[in-house]
Amino acid sequence: MQIEELDIAGLVVVTPPRFEDSRGHFTETFNASRFASAGIAETFVQDNQSLSRRAGTVRGLHCQIAPSPQGKLVRVVRGSIWDVAVDVRLGSPTYGQHCGVMLSAESGSQLWIPAGFLHGFCTLEPDTEVFYKVSGEYDRDAERGVRWDDATLALPWPVDPADAVLSDKDRALPGFDAVGSWFP
Repeated sequence: MQIEELDIAGLVVVTPPRFEDSRGHFTETFNASRFASAGIAETFVQDNQSLSRRAGTVRGLHCQIAPSPQGKLVRVVRGSIWDVAVDVRLGSPTYGQHCGVMLSAESGSQLWIPAGFLHGFCTLEPDTEVFYKVSGEYDRDAERGVRWDDATLALPWPVDPADAVLSDKDRALPGFDAVGSWFP
């Protein structure tokens, strides 16, 4: 398993080995003891999967706060995305900074995003499916979010804002100044 620590502490790209032969390939996408030895010792309690029909679909920026924070292990099972995590841990030296990575079904890489980060992605291909394991169950009361195109964050999304496909819920999210002390 290949582990790449990103520029913001806690964010990790994990690429499991892929075994190929004439039939196709096999990949062990999660193994608790191997992940723990790589520093990801979370207990995952829920799996989520999304399908985005159009390229340029933006989902995010989302998180959950206490008492139900979520860490996410994100991978793409079909297509590709630009995946982004924004540090919102109050007092962190990288507060307000982001890391973005390309994830694809082809590469098999996964992004580990611990609690304390906003998360979002933009699909790069039609009919992209994203699968993620989370360390906390969904809690509507703990759900928070920030506008994907917030000027303070100035994230380098790979889609023209006029072409982005968004949910009404994501369009109505507040700006980054709403974060405050979500993660003290």
